[in-house]
Amino acid sequence: MSDDPRTPDGDPVTDLATDPATDPATGPATDGPEALGADLPAEAGRRLAKVAALRDQGVEPYPYRFDRSHTLAEIRAGHGDLEPGTETDVRVQVAGRVMLFREQGKLVFATVRDRGGDIQLFVSKGQIGDEGFAAFREIDLGDWVGVDGTVMTTRKGELSIKVDSFVLLSKAVRPMPDKWHGLTDTDTRFRQRYADLIVNEEARRHFEIRHAMIASFRRTLHDRGFIEVETPVLHVEAGGAHARPFITHHNTLDMRMYLRIALELHLKRLIVGGMERVFEIGRIFRNEGISPRHNPEFTMMELYQAFADYTEMIEITETLITDAAVDATGTSVVTVLGPGDASLEVDLAQPWRQVRMIDMVEEATGVAVHPSQPVGELRALAKRFDVPVLDRWGSGKIIEELFEATAEHTLVAPTFVTGHPVEISPLARVDRHDPHLTERFELFVGGRELANGYSELNDPVEQRLRFEDEQAGKEAGNAEGMGVDHDYLRALEYGMPPTGGLGIGMDRVAMLLAGTTSIKEVILFPTLRPEVF
Repeated sequence: MSDDPRTPDGDPVTDLATDPATDPATGPATDGPEALGADLPAEAGRRLAKVAALRDQGVEPYPYRFDRSHTLAEIRAGHGDLEPGTETDVRVQVAGRVMLFREQGKLVFATVRDRGGDIQLFVSKGQIGDEGFAAFREIDLGDWVGVDGTVMTTRKGELSIKVDSFVLLSKAVRPMPDKWHGLTDTDTRFRQRYADLIVNEEARRHFEIRHAMIASFRRTLHDRGFIEVETPVLHVEAGGAHARPFITHHNTLDMRMYLRIALELHLKRLIVGGMERVFEIGRIFRNEGISPRHNPEFTMMELYQAFADYTEMIEITETLITDAAVDATGTSVVTVLGPGDASLEVDLAQPWRQVRMIDMVEEATGVAVHPSQPVGELRALAKRFDVPVLDRWGSGKIIEELFEATAEHTLVAPTFVTGHPVEISPLARVDRHDPHLTERFELFVGGRELANGYSELNDPVEQRLRFEDEQAGKEAGNAEGMGVDHDYLRALEYGMPPTGGLGIGMDRVAMLLAGTTSIKEVILFPTLRPEVF
C-alpha cells in the first residue's frame, strides 16, 4: 500500500476554484443538464454547475492545449528505482485523467492515468497554497488535469509527483464507471468502448497487442521486400471469396457497387503488372452473421508473391504469426480452448502440422472420402453425421461441410489443412498430383481458421471456366457465389507468373494473442444494433 488508500470517491463539493497560475480564456455559457444526453445521472447536474462557476470566474474548463514534458511511462522508466522518502529537483509537466482521489487533512493523494500508465499526485496545501488546494479539492473523478511539479517518492516508496500547480484540462460532466462496479455488461462495454477503455485495463491491453501484432506483420513483410499498397473498397463485381456482399449505389455513375469482400483480385492484378511482392492490410465487408468469430466489418492482410507457390505461403504464415506473438506478448506461447473448453498452452515455435482435408474427414468419421466419389455416397455419410446438405452441392462441397462439422473443432495446435476440393476453391491451382484437389491450405489454431493460402490459378482459360461455374451456382441460388470478373480475366490474359497468395484474418490472430474467445474484444467498435436515444 502507498500513502494513498486509493478509495474510489472523493467528498461531495459545491464550488470549484482554479489554479491562480493559469489564465485560460473565458468560454461560452453552459446550459443545464437538459442540453446534454438524456441518460445523464443526477451527478451531472452538480458537475455542470461547476463548469458554470468556473466560467463565471473567467476560467475556461476546456482549454486549448497543455505542454506536457513527460509521459507517465517515461517518468516511471527514469525514476522507478528511487528510494522511499526521496525528493528530487526533477521538474515535470504531466497530464492525465483522475482515476482515484483521497483527502487526508492538508494533503490530497490523486492517481492520474495517461496512455502509458498511472502515477500518484501528492498535493500539499503548504506547497500549492490555500487557493490552489481548495481548487484541487473540487476535482472530480474522470476529470483531466495537467500538473507542474517535481518527482518524489513517499515514505512507503510510492513514485509520485509533488504538485506545485495544476490546470483543469477537461471537465467530465458524466461520471465514469468506478473501479469496483465498472462495466460488467458486455453489450455496454462494446457499445461504449470509450468508457470501457477508461476503466478496463484488460481492454486496453487487447488493443496494444493488436497494434504490436500489425506492426510486426508490416516489419516482417517489409524486410522480405514486399510493397504495401491500397486497393479499392468499392467494387463493380463482388469477387475473391465466397461471401454475401454489402450493396450500395453510386449516384453520379448511376450504378450498383459492392463493398469489397476480399482484397485478392486487385492485388493479383498488380502481380500481372510486375510488382512481384505486394500486400495490403485492409477492411473487408461481408453481409453475413454476427458471432463470437464473425463481425460484418473486419481486417484482412493479403499478400501475393511472384514465382512462389503455396508451400512458401505456409512458411511465411508460420513466420508472420510466430514473430507477431513474440513481438506483441513477449512469448511464442499462447493459450487456447481445447476439448471441453479447457485452457491449453500452445507453443507457436514448435513445428506446425500439415494434413489433407480428406484425411481429417476420414480420421473423424472412419470413412475414406474423395471428391471423385459419387455425390450420393457423400450425402449418405453427411446424413449419418447429421450434416445438412443442399441439393446443388457437389461432392467437394459436402466434404468441406463434413470437415467443418466433424473435424475442425479438434484442431487445437496449429494445423495447416491442405488439399481442398476444386469445387470450393475457384481461384486456386489444381494439385499437381491430384486433379480433384487444389494446392490450397487453411490454418487452424484453437479450432478457429486464421489463414487461407493458395498456389494461385493463373491460366485465364481455366479461370474463366471456374468463374462461369460460380456464376451458374449464383443463378441457382448460391448468394455467396462469385460472378465473372471480366477485367480480372483480361489481366490474366496478359500473363501472371507463378504466384503464391495468402490471406490472414487479423482480428482472429489478435484474438489468439490476446487470449480471448470473442472477436468483439479485439475490434474497437464492433457492429451492434443501434441504441434508441
